[in-house]
Amino acid sequence: MDNRNSRTKKMMLWFGMISMSMTFAGLTSAYVVSSSRADWLEGFVLPQVFNYSTIIILVSSLTFFFAKRSLKENKLAQFKGMLWVTLALTLAFVNLQFQGFNEIIASGYYFTGAESSITTSFLYVLVLLHLAHVAGGLVVLTVVLVNAYRNQYSPEKTLGVELAELFWHFLDFLWLYLFLFVTIYQ
Repeated sequence: MDNRNSRTKKMMLWFGMISMSMTFAGLTSAYVVSSSRADWLEGFVLPQVFNYSTIIILVSSLTFFFAKRSLKENKLAQFKGMLWVTLALTLAFVNLQFQGFNEIIASGYYFTGAESSITTSFLYVLVLLHLAHVAGGLVVLTVVLVNAYRNQYSPEKTLGVELAELFWHFLDFLWLYLFLFVTIYQ
């Protein structure tokens, strides 16, 4: 019964991630269609800080991977340490995202109003929707951290960590897709 429960939870996560992917696929398709509008900003470049946030979120995937590996090797202190590093990197990612928004606003581009453009409005929607998913990921990471300190995991009992890691890698891949899409498709 435990194996069946595990498969069910993994399948539900996959369904959720697929539906999230479809949402972002629709938004990026709308981005492409809208780019033919006369009021589309030509040559808009993301602030440099988004490059740094991308590196940080990718490193967080590595630290989550090392956390799970440490758990499977029964290195519980290292497991918890890597979770804390992942949390710190994620908070740095979120901070850098907001710094990027501040730079966009300082350049005179807003989400709505007379100073807004369709280009930056799409950018705000894509990034803020991703950040909403990252907020969910932070909740998941916090639950894993709390459960780690409650000794809920062991080398034989890793399902919660496996699900969290899969979702984490998905979020990172999703950001990489969005970042490359907006960077390449100008």
